[in-house]
Amino acid sequence: MGKLQTLTGGRVTSFTGAAARRPDAAGGGHPSDRTTALQWAARLALPAALVLWLLSLRHVDLAGMRDYGLLQVLPALFWVALGLLTLGFCLALADRRTGGGWFAGYVLGLIAVIHATPTLLYPTLRYSWAWKHVAVVDAVIRHHGEVPHADKLAIYNQWPGFFDLNAFFLQATGLHSALGYATWTPPVFNAVLLAPLLLLHRTVTRDRRLIWGAAWVYYSCSWVGQDYFAPQAFAFLLFVTVIALVMGQLPASALYRTGETRTNRWPVGRFVVVMVLAAVIISSHPLTPLMLISALVALSLPRRNRRVVLPVLAGTVVLAVLWDTTVARPYLSENLNDFVGSLLKPDTNVVSGLAALGVAAPGQVVVSWVDRGLSAAVFVLAVIAFLARPWVRRTGLPLLVAAPLPLLAANAYGGEMIFRAYLFALPAASLLIAALLLERGRRPYLQVLAACPLLFALLGGLMFGYYGKESANYFTKEEVAAGRFVAATAPPGSTVVSLTSAVPGLYLRYDENPQVQLDAQDIDDRRRLVNDPVKGLEGFVQRASPTQPAYIILSRAQAADLYQRGILPGGTVQRMESALSRAPGYIPVYRSKDAVVYRYQGAKS
Repeated sequence: MGKLQTLTGGRVTSFTGAAARRPDAAGGGHPSDRTTALQWAARLALPAALVLWLLSLRHVDLAGMRDYGLLQVLPALFWVALGLLTLGFCLALADRRTGGGWFAGYVLGLIAVIHATPTLLYPTLRYSWAWKHVAVVDAVIRHHGEVPHADKLAIYNQWPGFFDLNAFFLQATGLHSALGYATWTPPVFNAVLLAPLLLLHRTVTRDRRLIWGAAWVYYSCSWVGQDYFAPQAFAFLLFVTVIALVMGQLPASALYRTGETRTNRWPVGRFVVVMVLAAVIISSHPLTPLMLISALVALSLPRRNRRVVLPVLAGTVVLAVLWDTTVARPYLSENLNDFVGSLLKPDTNVVSGLAALGVAAPGQVVVSWVDRGLSAAVFVLAVIAFLARPWVRRTGLPLLVAAPLPLLAANAYGGEMIFRAYLFALPAASLLIAALLLERGRRPYLQVLAACPLLFALLGGLMFGYYGKESANYFTKEEVAAGRFVAATAPPGSTVVSLTSAVPGLYLRYDENPQVQLDAQDIDDRRRLVNDPVKGLEGFVQRASPTQPAYIILSRAQAADLYQRGILPGGTVQRMESALSRAPGYIPVYRSKDAVVYRYQGAKS
C-alpha cells in the first residue's frame, strides 16, 4: 500500500506494513457486519438522495416566496433529500475505506442540490446583477471593446478582462448572447472551483477524509453568493488557483511528496502560469488583486516561505501598479478622495449602507442574523482548530484566514467588504474546521457521529443565507418581457427609471439610455418620493425632452426587494403605480400581471 504520511508538530510520521494495510488501522481486525452495512448505506444514500431531490422539484409554487424566499416553498421531500445526502456523507467519512470517487460524488451532489435547484426551477436568469453583466458583454460586442457613455458602469471599461473573454467566446462560437450559459453559472462555477480547492487542501494534507471533509465544509458555509455570472466569481476562481499553486511550492508542502527534492525555487513554466493568472485577475476585478496581494504578504511572513512567495508578490504588485496607473487610472483618480476617506473611517467600512425609510421584513432580520451566526461560527471554529491542532500552525492556513481582515479598514466596497473578507478566508478556514472535526482518531465512527450535527447546522445556516432572498432574485417571464420591451422601444437618450435594481434587462443598451435607480438616491429624494410619488419623480423624469421620453418600470421583484430590505416602505410600488395611473403625462405602454411600464413625455403629451 505504500507509505501514509501526516504532519504533526513539524514531524513526519509514517505508517507502513500491516498497520497501513488493515482496513481499520485504529481498531484492528476485519470489518464487522455492522461496518459493512454502514458502508452499503453510505453508497446507497447518494443516488437515493439525488433521486429524491429531482422528484422534489416537480411541483414548487414560486409565487409563494416571501420573507424566507425558497425556504418556505421547497417541499418536505427536498429537505429529506438534503438530510439524506448529509447523513450519507457522514457515513462515508466514518468508513476509512471510502474511495475518493464516492467523496467526489457526495460533494458534487451537494453542489447540484444547492446551486442547480434555482436554475432548474426558475424560467429565466436569476439575480439582477447577472442580467447587468450579460448586458455589459453585449455592449462590448456592439462597440468592439470599450463601451462609450457607460456612466456608472464605466468601471467595467477599466477592468474588462471577464467581459472581453466572454465577448471573444461568443464571437468564436457564434452564440447570440451570454444569457444562455449565464443561467448555469452557479452550479458550473462551484463544480469547477472544486479542482483548485482540492489542490489547495492537498498541499497541507494527504488525508482524503480531511480533504473532502474540508470541501464539504466550504460548500456548506459559502452563503455569500458570489458565484453568479460575474467578474468576482471568475477572479475568485483564479485567486484560489494561484494560492493553491503557491502553497504547493512552499517548503512545508514538500513533506508530503516522497522522493522529491525541494529546491525552494519556482519551475519556470509554473511561475509563468502563476503570473499569467495574476495578470488576468488584475485586469478583471478591482478587489481581488488586493486580496491576492494581502494573502501573499501574509504567506511571506515566515522566513522559510520568502524565496517562494516574494517573487510572486513582487510580480503581482508590479502588474497591479502598471494596470492601476494606466487602464484603471480614470476610475481611481475620480474616486481617490473616497478611498482616503475610507482609510480615515475604518469603522464605517465594516457596517455600511443606505439609510432606510421602511422596516426590513421580519424574516429578513432572521436571515441576517443566521448569516452573521454562520460567519462567526466559521471563524470561531477556525480559531479553535488553531489552538487544538498544533500541526496546522506550521501550514499557511491560519495566515490565509487572517489575510483578508486588514482590508476591512481599507474600503467599504459598497457595504460588502465584510462579506468579501469572509469569502476569501473560507477556503483555508474550511480545512481548519475539517482538521478540528475529522482528524483521525481511535474511534472514527464516534468522531463522525459527534461532528455530524455540526455539519447539519452549518448546512442549515447556508440555506438561510443562500435561499432567503430569492423572492427578489427570481424573475418571471412577464418581468423579463417588460425589460426587453423598454430596451426594444425606448429611443436612444431615454431615461429608464426603476425603484430598485431588481429588474431583468434593466441595463440592456445602458450605453444609450441612462438609468435612474430611486432606492440609491439620497435620503431627501427618497423621502419626497414616499410622501408624493408623482412629485418625487419630477426631478428625474423631466430630464427627458419631448423626443427623449422617460420610462418607469414597476414590477413584482422590485416590490419584493423593497419589502425585504426596507430601504423604502414595502408598499411603494403599489402606491406609485396607483399615483401614476392618475397623473397627467404618464402613459402605460406595457402591462402584465407582474410588471407595468409607464412612459412620461410631459404633461401635454
